[in-house]
Amino acid sequence: MTQRSQSGTARWRLIGFVLSACGAMLFALKGILIKLIYAYDVDTSTLLAMRMMLSAPVFAAVGVYAWHRRPAEMRPDARSMGLAALIGILGYHLSSWLDFEGLQTLEAQTERLILFTYPFFVIIFGRILLRHPLRAHAMAGAALSYAGLIVMFGADPSRLTPSMLGGAGLVLAAAAAFALYQLFAREIILRCGPALFTAIAMCAASATVIGQFALTHSPGALALPQPAWLLILMLAIFSTVVPTFMMSAGTARIGAQGTAIISTLSPVVTIVLAILILAEPFGLPEAAGTLLVIGGVGLFTLLDSRKSVARSA
Repeated sequence: MTQRSQSGTARWRLIGFVLSACGAMLFALKGILIKLIYAYDVDTSTLLAMRMMLSAPVFAAVGVYAWHRRPAEMRPDARSMGLAALIGILGYHLSSWLDFEGLQTLEAQTERLILFTYPFFVIIFGRILLRHPLRAHAMAGAALSYAGLIVMFGADPSRLTPSMLGGAGLVLAAAAAFALYQLFAREIILRCGPALFTAIAMCAASATVIGQFALTHSPGALALPQPAWLLILMLAIFSTVVPTFMMSAGTARIGAQGTAIISTLSPVVTIVLAILILAEPFGLPEAAGTLLVIGGVGLFTLLDSRKSVARSA
């Protein structure tokens, strides 16, 4: 490989790391924005519907573009598109609704750390549903991460109110649902391509989210103050559309494992913003728990990445 080609490859990968890091940091804004929006007495279904209304047109346009770019013989069949839609409803409707609802009573930093443990659900469901092997480093990482959550929740028992525990349970269920989405999506992404799959998944979830809202709310529920609309617009653009494409572009350059490692930035950014903007408490137990959670996921991701490289060598 010539010096010029090596330089080009290094620059290509550097751009991938920057895109992935920026995408992870923008995703970290989600919990903060949602907590700020809830101050305007917006319920979960309304917020989720408004987020989808604002972001769905972008994903639909990307889907049309991706469809026409693919040669006719490489376009997915109706079954693959239907599966992509169902998987999208699981990941972007059910999981998102559980996560948003959990944030009603749970602190943003705790929500991000619980959601961050979803890779371990991927391992568990892979074993149960697809007979994938259980790896020792995955179990070690899971033990470390969930020990961190126990440290955070157990340090101050007075904070363990029924509403907080209920919120934590909802976010844990959201992590499980997102893990199932990740597990089922892999094969369909290969058939559809990442851009088209994301567009189909997001549009299908948007349709069911908006349908749920229409069945349970009157149009008057959309009459919110201007500051609330501004925050929801920021949520739709800067914590949904932009980071989705940034992470996809980053993954194309540095691979899924590299993106996963970079994504450990996300809970750190959420914690910093939660302290500065929401004035959430953060002491020694929270710091220890955070290090354990991030350390567990980081350990699993790093070791899994090395094993994947070794197998492909």
